[in-house]
Amino acid sequence: MTENLFSNQSAESATMAAGADRSTAPLATRMRPRTLEDFAGQRHILGEGKLLWRAITADRISSIILYGPPGTGKTSLAQVIANATKGKFERLSGVESNVADIRRVIATAANRLANTGQRTILFIDEIHRFNKSQQDVLLPDVENGTVRLIGATTHNPFFYVNSPLVSRSQIFQLNPLTPADIKELLKRALTDKERGLGEKQLKVDAEALDFLATACDGDARKALNSLEIGALTTPSGHITRAIAEESIQKKAVVYDGDEDEHYDTISAFIKSMRGSDPDAALYWLAKMVVAGEDPRFIARRITILAAEDIGLADPQALVLAVAAHHAVEFIGWPEGELPLAEATVYCATAPKSNASAKGIWSAKADVEQGRTLPVPEHLKDTHYKGAERLGHGKGYKYAHDFEGHVVEQEHLPEHRKYYEPSDQGFEVKVRERMEKWKQLINKHGSGQ
Repeated sequence: MTENLFSNQSAESATMAAGADRSTAPLATRMRPRTLEDFAGQRHILGEGKLLWRAITADRISSIILYGPPGTGKTSLAQVIANATKGKFERLSGVESNVADIRRVIATAANRLANTGQRTILFIDEIHRFNKSQQDVLLPDVENGTVRLIGATTHNPFFYVNSPLVSRSQIFQLNPLTPADIKELLKRALTDKERGLGEKQLKVDAEALDFLATACDGDARKALNSLEIGALTTPSGHITRAIAEESIQKKAVVYDGDEDEHYDTISAFIKSMRGSDPDAALYWLAKMVVAGEDPRFIARRITILAAEDIGLADPQALVLAVAAHHAVEFIGWPEGELPLAEATVYCATAPKSNASAKGIWSAKADVEQGRTLPVPEHLKDTHYKGAERLGHGKGYKYAHDFEGHVVEQEHLPEHRKYYEPSDQGFEVKVRERMEKWKQLINKHGSGQ
């Protein structure tokens, strides 16, 4: 197998072995860290004394899966491990490799272990691209230790990597880099004469650095390559904020239409409305709008929240949510964001009660788990010939014939309590009304 980027060589020679000329490789590739000390961010897993830090420094890596957005350092961390390990480091790609490649690497690893005792670390970039059968090929040899797996993925491994592989690996989640982390990487690239842009002696305004560090959305690759574009296209060597903005152009919002970001963002949106925070709710709404989320999906979620989390504390919330849904269908995009914003703010600032939602959940639990209760005879349908002969409706009391339009009678065998109005908003009036009914029913029962 041809030597590659992660063979046990220096970073420069390894890059050359992969067939890439260091002088023509993108800045982000040239500036990959060589050691843990060079690695930016991810202190939650790579801080001194942390589990992964200890495993790398002791050369005791077990099978791991690195999971995080693009540009957070998954491949760079693999390179750091490649430089640190005394084992053989092999690399496969979930995009380019097939089952034959996997079997060949594993067979070589088994021979190496048997003949020399040297262990093999197998790095698989974009492991989520392997289908189930390809991932299954890895299982026996990961389990028996023939290879130690390092998988890298931008997709949630609990959804996209086979459960047996996940259970045999430790999962480390990498987070988007902070603006401070990105800024440090940019400064390092500007001063590094060997791999970076140091020889160009660029003048970069602080505002330009701040903009790149923020606009890249935690993606180090995007920030470094945007800086390089600015440097290569600015003859004066003076990079202003305007040039930085032009270099990165309009940033793409980190958002995947049917994966983690989709679900995480809508979750944050709902929880912000539930938590009565209109500002946060509007931000998450804006993120979805800019990313191109289906407005009908957003409207449906607002409608569900209005029924579940606001309920009768403010019955108008559901009316407004449904109206916003219809409005979006009627007027389309981009103006459809306006009724969605109105419904979002209304729901976020409305009084909250999940009493009706809890009521149906509790009633469903009784239906699903307990004995199905029969309909009392006096409540059964009487609108057909013969119903009276069966005793249906006998003894039924017509509520409108009684004071307050309420009457004491059994509507549910084994009477159970499902709805308990809260002390929020309109439900205060509902509670008062139910208390008044209770008093009237007691009055009717006492014969007063």
